[in-house]
Amino acid sequence: MASETERKAEMPEGPAAAAVLAAGVGAFVLAALVVVVEFSAAVKKLLNWSEAVGPLSGKTGVAVLAWLVAWALLHNRYRRQDGNFGQAYTIALWLIAASIAAVMLLFPLVEL
Repeated sequence: MASETERKAEMPEGPAAAAVLAAGVGAFVLAALVVVVEFSAAVKKLLNWSEAVGPLSGKTGVAVLAWLVAWALLHNRYRRQDGNFGQAYTIALWLIAASIAAVMLLFPLVEL
């Protein structure tokens, strides 16, 4: 049976770091679109892919596409490397925290 060190050598952390970073990018894109749609009628109309759902359909669709593209690009870049998973996790958490903060700060301003 392989030891922990041997398994770690066989499985680089790059792909996992790429997946975590891509999730942070997707969350950030979704939050950015939420903010932009509140201030731009043109973007709101552009992202209205379904009348029943409204611009939420476009916002989530674009965010999912951004997540998939980021994941594919980052995975391709780091697939054979033993990246720093802790650093990728920290960056992803900061992106998610910035996303939440932007949306939470935005909505009280929109109501004014």
